[in-house]
Amino acid sequence: MQLTYLRYECADAFSLTCSSGSTPSVPHSSSILSFLGPPPPSDNESSPPLNCPVLSIAGSQLVGYDLRRGEPLLKIGHREVLSGGVGTGRALNSSHIVCLDVSERGGGGGGGGGGDDDDGVSAGDDLRVATGWVDGTVRVFSLDRKEMARFTSSRGIGDDAARNGLVHSLIGGNSNFLGNSEEFACKEPLVLNGHGSSPVQMVVFDKNVGSVGRLASGGADGVVILWDVIAETGLFRLLGHRGPVTGIAFLRPSGGDASGVDGMVTSGSDGLVKVWDLNGQCCVQTLTGHRGSVGCLDCSIVRPPGVSVGGDDDIGRKPRWRLVTGCADGQIRVWSVDDFKPEGAPTDTEKEVGDRSKEAAASDDKQASDDDDNIFRYIGSLQPPASLNITSSNKDGVASIHFHPSGRYVGACRANDRMIEIYAARSELEVQKKRRRRLRRRREKQNLAASAPEKGATKKRGLLDDPESEDEQDDEVKGDSLLELSPEAVKAMDEFEFRGTIRAAHKIRGFAFAPYQERGGGIRVVVALASNALEVHSLPRPPKQSPGTPVTGEKVSSLDMYGHPTGIRSVVLSSDDTMTCTVSKSVVKIWNVANRSCLRSITAVPSGSKGTSCYCLCAAFLQGNTHVVLGTREGHLIIVDVASGDVVHTEENAHDGAVWSLDMCHPSQDHDVTSLVTGSADKLVKYWAIESQDGDDNRHPMVVHSRTLQMSDDVMCVRFSHSTDPTKRLLFVASLDSTIKVFFDDSLKFFLSLYGHKLPVLAFDSSFDDTILASGGADKSIKIWGLDFGDTHRSLYGHEDSITDLRFVKRTHYFFTCSKDRTVRFWDGDKFQQILLLRGHISEVNCLAVSNNGAFVLSGGMDRQVRVWERTKDIVFLDEERERELEEIFDKCDGSRREENTADALVKSQRESEEGLDADENDDEKPQSEAAVKQSILSVSAGDRIMEAIETADKESKELSSFRKLQAERGGDSKRAPNPMLFGMDPPYYVLWILRSVKSVDLEQSLLVLPLNHVERLMHYLIVNLQRHKGVELCSKISVFLIKAHQKAIVANRSMMTPLRELQTLVRKRTTEIRDTVGFNLAAIKMVSRIANEKKNERLNYEEKSMKDIWGELGKII
Repeated sequence: MQLTYLRYECADAFSLTCSSGSTPSVPHSSSILSFLGPPPPSDNESSPPLNCPVLSIAGSQLVGYDLRRGEPLLKIGHREVLSGGVGTGRALNSSHIVCLDVSERGGGGGGGGGGDDDDGVSAGDDLRVATGWVDGTVRVFSLDRKEMARFTSSRGIGDDAARNGLVHSLIGGNSNFLGNSEEFACKEPLVLNGHGSSPVQMVVFDKNVGSVGRLASGGADGVVILWDVIAETGLFRLLGHRGPVTGIAFLRPSGGDASGVDGMVTSGSDGLVKVWDLNGQCCVQTLTGHRGSVGCLDCSIVRPPGVSVGGDDDIGRKPRWRLVTGCADGQIRVWSVDDFKPEGAPTDTEKEVGDRSKEAAASDDKQASDDDDNIFRYIGSLQPPASLNITSSNKDGVASIHFHPSGRYVGACRANDRMIEIYAARSELEVQKKRRRRLRRRREKQNLAASAPEKGATKKRGLLDDPESEDEQDDEVKGDSLLELSPEAVKAMDEFEFRGTIRAAHKIRGFAFAPYQERGGGIRVVVALASNALEVHSLPRPPKQSPGTPVTGEKVSSLDMYGHPTGIRSVVLSSDDTMTCTVSKSVVKIWNVANRSCLRSITAVPSGSKGTSCYCLCAAFLQGNTHVVLGTREGHLIIVDVASGDVVHTEENAHDGAVWSLDMCHPSQDHDVTSLVTGSADKLVKYWAIESQDGDDNRHPMVVHSRTLQMSDDVMCVRFSHSTDPTKRLLFVASLDSTIKVFFDDSLKFFLSLYGHKLPVLAFDSSFDDTILASGGADKSIKIWGLDFGDTHRSLYGHEDSITDLRFVKRTHYFFTCSKDRTVRFWDGDKFQQILLLRGHISEVNCLAVSNNGAFVLSGGMDRQVRVWERTKDIVFLDEERERELEEIFDKCDGSRREENTADALVKSQRESEEGLDADENDDEKPQSEAAVKQSILSVSAGDRIMEAIETADKESKELSSFRKLQAERGGDSKRAPNPMLFGMDPPYYVLWILRSVKSVDLEQSLLVLPLNHVERLMHYLIVNLQRHKGVELCSKISVFLIKAHQKAIVANRSMMTPLRELQTLVRKRTTEIRDTVGFNLAAIKMVSRIANEKKNERLNYEEKSMKDIWGELGKII
């Protein structure tokens, strides 16, 4: 009989506020924060709009935070379906999110007004949240506006945690992941696969006017893919970058004009910025001159402060597009975007500014004539004032650049820096005024240099002289680009002025502008810190007396309650499994396990010291779960009150070295003494008695040293056995000499010495019946020992790095282990075999905590997150589990072998050109675009299902025709029973049902798997479904694709001519009918909307006469 087990799956994760760039395994992205709300509809600065939560990447999920209350509002995550169809299908995805972007389903970013509901929420538009993942997939979540309004109106996380999706549990019957199973958040997201196994580093929606449902994604393989979210398919992929794609921006200089350029700009770590024509699917311009990799970019319409988005002053103006790029050399370069103009057409600047000099106009015309074919023109770089001592050259370069949603401000943040530079756009008149001033100062300097003697041409600057102005600084900056600029041309510092800086408490990983302005004209910025926290800063408007003076932002609030600043070193559960304590460096947090809320965040500062925090290494709950004892690297023991969050007792210098481990011995029925044992690097094991402090009103505990055990080497781990009898209780001590010493607890007499590990033992635990002991160490092995004679039962291998913690499940011989190889494994101590391999952490796992009944397990690691693994009702068969793991390995190897890396192909072609081949010919032959989706395991399996469905339908059709022929010969009128293999459907509809079950992304690739004879049979079933008006859109799409893919074979086959003519007639007829129906319905909806607006206006226009008539007719009603 085969032994079976229950499966553990990851149900939830917490203790992450912002996870971008926390570990090397997850690539950094400049798009890690986004507001979940609409842009401002007008230039109203009186008050912000509805409460817009900010979305932050938190490992495998997105967390929305309420900036007003400083609390999480909702979670957005994806439920993973394991390969082979095993598991519950509700587990949290083990992959991690790299980037995100938010867009409205309604489309454009022009800010046009729409109808408002009573609650102020537009009911017609949903929100789309696109996420790029480490495994190479793009997942698009759809959120309902009414549900978002309900989330933002909730008052607290205590009662609304399950409703808002802050808790996801697999133990209960209902899935609470973002609501109940009937609500919006449990809808499966749109999954787009096209990047293979390369991480997706950028996802950007097309928010321009007239563009609906377009999404671009860029991966680490250097490929940019354009997706149609509405059609749920990929349009094409763009090839050209030789490194990871770091930035994507859509642009349409002509607005909604179809004759203009529909373009996109991408940047990569190869130092190139490419401009793509999406209509022609080709690169039309490559921006060079960057000294190093381009880390980020953003492109937007620049609007001065006096122009509102979508206002009357913005209508009729030609949009002033500007592209800003950040490079590894620390320069922030600005490019102007010019659409194709007919010859002889005057420029917009000449139309708006009439006092411009002819010399400047001639210079600009000369420069424009040289770049007639270029859309982008370099206009300089942004330089902060020299008086602020801001170094523009940073060895790590610029990490993030973002435009304000209104287009009035642009912010830049440098890598590994704590400061954000904010620049404001000037109006056209201010730009020309600044330019004339710069030219005047330049002429003055030239005249001074010409009139002065040759040796003393420059004037010495004294201590009391004013600092250099922006004009002088801009002229003296040399070598900021490989491109030369005309002195008469408008430069970047003419169009932008330095507004101020925002300084954060820690290094900045990313930032986002709030989609509204504060009262008084200030702007609000949310900053993601490297310390796993968010900060909200406000940058006020400069004073009216000196409008050009730079200002400094003020910190409004900080969200550091729900995340550890460093890796988690220890996690422990209370005796009733309701609370958990997590420890990281100097921060201790107490969590409610049920709703994942943080109860207390405590800084480990010893009582009596002046702000000097300690580095915590281990922790344990005292009896009653009212206090927590901490062991520190400095050798102190600190007791913290859970209720108040205060340090109530500190035993300073309890050890001379770091306290690596501690364990509690809870009292039994006969002995009511609670003792604590600690092991340290000073080669001592000390016993401590838990006593109450002096005073009648003081009920806080304290530790009193009672006994000491001297060891020969540093103590790595100590643990008590589970026996309640003091005479049978054992003490296990692991030392640096790779041995485990066993002592009797009451007398401290030596009992056993367990040796066999080649490297020091880091973790061990005994079973609940104290019959076996399992240990794991730095040698990557697990050894199971018998406690009767100290013999080794078995050595287990599976981890690829040092084992950091080990915990038994109570009343069983099953145990969990975690390791630096980022995995958690489940073992059977009796059968000596691995049961489950649990993945999800992106960094080394340090600690484990198992509940009393084994229902859930907590794991914490250096990625600063705590994952909750819950026991489900799904049964695990070891043979099937091993087969599934082998299939995953084979599929991964096969997929990597079949997947063509575009970046490697481009590098290979470059090397060949360097070896002597003609580079120009290679560039001409090299394709710039290809199909968006490549063949994958899912598409092949979908093709197999389609072939099986066609064969089953053919077999059923033959049997059905034979049955009808037999009935015609016999003269009977009986009907044949439906075939259960076809679920009671007839063959054509069954084939259509299978086709509908294939995802739109994999449909085309799955159809390419079909052989020609199956294609012929499929076209027959498509004709039948079109004749029945079934699945017209899907059948028409498949028919067109099959004819394009197999055109030569179909034309060569004369038997296909008649079906082709029939298919042509049916496709045209059915699509025309659908088009007419849709047009009729749209016209009817517009008419109903117009009538409703007229009725609404009639009800709002009240007159005094009508009011009198109403009251006069009231008495006549019977």
